[in-house]
Amino acid sequence: MTGRFVRSTAAPLARALLALALSAIVGAAAADEELKLTPEQAQNLGVRVTHPISSRLDKTLPYPAQLVIPTPQLWVVSAPVSGMITNLAVARGDRVAVGQPLLTMESPSFVSLQRDYLHALAQEVLAVQQLKRNADLYDGKAIPQRVLESSQAEARQASIVVAERRQMLHLSGLSDEAISRLSNEAAISTTLTVTAPRAASVVEITVSPGQRLEQAASLVKLARLSPLWAEIAIPATSIGAIKTGARVDIDGYATPGQVILVSETTDAATQTILVRAEIPNNGELHPGQMAAARIGFISAGESAWEIPYSGLVRRGDQASVFVATQGGFRLVAVTLLAEDQDHVVISGPITDKDDIATGGISALRGILARLGQ
Repeated sequence: MTGRFVRSTAAPLARALLALALSAIVGAAAADEELKLTPEQAQNLGVRVTHPISSRLDKTLPYPAQLVIPTPQLWVVSAPVSGMITNLAVARGDRVAVGQPLLTMESPSFVSLQRDYLHALAQEVLAVQQLKRNADLYDGKAIPQRVLESSQAEARQASIVVAERRQMLHLSGLSDEAISRLSNEAAISTTLTVTAPRAASVVEITVSPGQRLEQAASLVKLARLSPLWAEIAIPATSIGAIKTGARVDIDGYATPGQVILVSETTDAATQTILVRAEIPNNGELHPGQMAAARIGFISAGESAWEIPYSGLVRRGDQASVFVATQGGFRLVAVTLLAEDQDHVVISGPITDKDDIATGGISALRGILARLGQ
């Protein structure tokens, strides 16, 4: 963009007369609350102007975002028993269905669990048989009631032990069908197949064949990859324009998402605030990927404008720009929506026809300071 005014190349004599020019400018400005400048005076002050550009789709400037897997969509499959990995049935990146084998283990602990279950079953059978005999004897008045009650308690305790051992086998990964087969055939297996608890993608395998593990050691990490989170670090000075529910567009990706979190804390080192967006994923986005995200911030009927960073005037928390008028410049308050090191996005009472000062800002601010504004 080209400016209407250019920086002065006047001789040192002209610069020496600048103080006198400033005195005249201040006197004229005091009567009208605007900076009265002729084109020649503006040129001597090094003032340059440019037209604001309508901001793309009323979005922020592109901010770097990292795509991550939402924590509720991550699962860790751990070793149900101690043992050794003998085989891996999946690799990183595979998609698995519910119940699909992930890996195979050899485990003495698993053998013990099966043996304990079969022993508990046998004890339950004996306890039930003893209870039946004692019930018949009690009916024939051959034994006292306390003996019958003792047999009832033993049978109940045996049933509880069977239920406990059955649950231990469930936790080790055996299905009801496999447990029933074990009960009927008493065929103890030395190997255990670990299966996927849900349909997901394999994002990490933390073991290898031949590795020995303790119970509960991590084996495989699974994740559902849609939607994903886009985590965006927004400068604290721009956060006021971003609200929960705002639309978020990832550059190069057609499906928009929305802001689900604006953090209440600021990173002390970077002076940024975390904004988290949820993005539906059709398979084109990948966890760990860096992307450029634009966040919606303008309501219907408003406009947003992009100007060079040098055109922004900060006075405390207030942002303003110098807008050219017929006889000089007027300071106009605006709302700062987004910024980076080169540009800012603002909203306010300006149009793309206005000339916004982007050079000589220090001189214009100096005149305001002399006016006490």
